[in-house]
Amino acid sequence: METLNPEEVLKFLDLVNNLKHSSRRGWELCNIENHENIAGHMYLMSIMTFLLGNNSKLDRFKCMQLAVVHDLAECIVGDITPHDNIPEDKKHAMEDEAMKELTSHLGSEIGSLIYNLYKEYEAKETPEAKFVKDLDRFDMLFTATHYELRDDTPKKLQEFFDATEGKFQHPYVLKLVKALEHRRNNHKDTELKSDVNNT
Repeated sequence: METLNPEEVLKFLDLVNNLKHSSRRGWELCNIENHENIAGHMYLMSIMTFLLGNNSKLDRFKCMQLAVVHDLAECIVGDITPHDNIPEDKKHAMEDEAMKELTSHLGSEIGSLIYNLYKEYEAKETPEAKFVKDLDRFDMLFTATHYELRDDTPKKLQEFFDATEGKFQHPYVLKLVKALEHRRNNHKDTELKSDVNNT
């Protein structure tokens, strides 16, 4: 294994550390107070890879690696949302350059490992990458539901549910989405019943 230059590693960590303090801008644009940062999003996705049982045909470790690296480019380019009106090809080009810069501090072995994991996720061709993309979308819906319930604003974040309609593929993630929708709809019913009883 190659020996990494400690000064270069510190440069890499300086950049990645930004994710602990960088807002997930979709929530910011929806005026959600006390919302998650990018690192928090990646953390929960990584935790969700443990949901894969030992009998799963997917490589759980690979899924965890993909979850950890999938948004690393945002430590340089920031969280680009559809509201920024940046064409998809330009967004991908910006993120690709950011990943090349980021991984250049880690030598050829580890740098290539992280960059190739990022490219695998972006291509969405392997079963692991498709599963992690499902986790990415599910985490967004899970977090949206959390904010709706926390702030007592039923259906405020419906646009996120509309944007992911019909896009989930993995059977277990589909079950999670269904359970989440049940929780979300039951909360609304409870609120309506409470309003009726108070009139």
